Amino acid sequence: METKNKPTLYWSLLKFKELNFYIASTSKGLVFVGSQNKPFEELSEWAKKRFQGSSLVENDEKLEPYAVELTQYLEGKRKTFTVPFDYNGTAFQLAVWNALCEIPYGQTKSYSDIANDINKPAAVRAVGAAIGANPVLITVPCHRVVGKDGSLTGYRGGLEMKTLLLDLERQTSSNDE
Repeated sequence: METKNKPTLYWSLLKFKELNFYIASTSKGLVFVGSQNKPFEELSEWAKKRFQGSSLVENDEKLEPYAVELTQYLEGKRKTFTVPFDYNGTAFQLAVWNALCEIPYGQTKSYSDIANDINKPAAVRAVGAAIGANPVLITVPCHRVVGKDGSLTGYRGGLEMKTLLLDLERQTSSNDE
């Protein structure tokens, strides 16, 4: 039973080609998109820290709308997400995550660009930490953030997944032209 402080977290394993990752939601929206091919423990450990006392319940049906949009994105058929989110963080993290959502599909920005976008130009390291804490990979597109010199930098999903996502977006964007 869901209570205000201890929501039930519904989860499912999304499989797409060589990618397998766990996704989770509350009754209000998406709260977690996991890393490529990580075990269930990635989700359960995250849930213990962020939703203490919550129960994890497998429910493919509840997660279907999220799985559909993520699959459409991975197929190159979706550029934005319309599903609701229910993530929480500090005001600073939310500002960073909102800024990430403003990066256009197929484009990238640097950490310092994001710091400037949120009017905190000296907070580049803090921006990096907030990006690293993003619980909903792909849907909040932290993969679109690169080093100032354009190099690929850390990504919770792994650099292989980051490369795959950026290549997908570049390929889909160039096909649209």
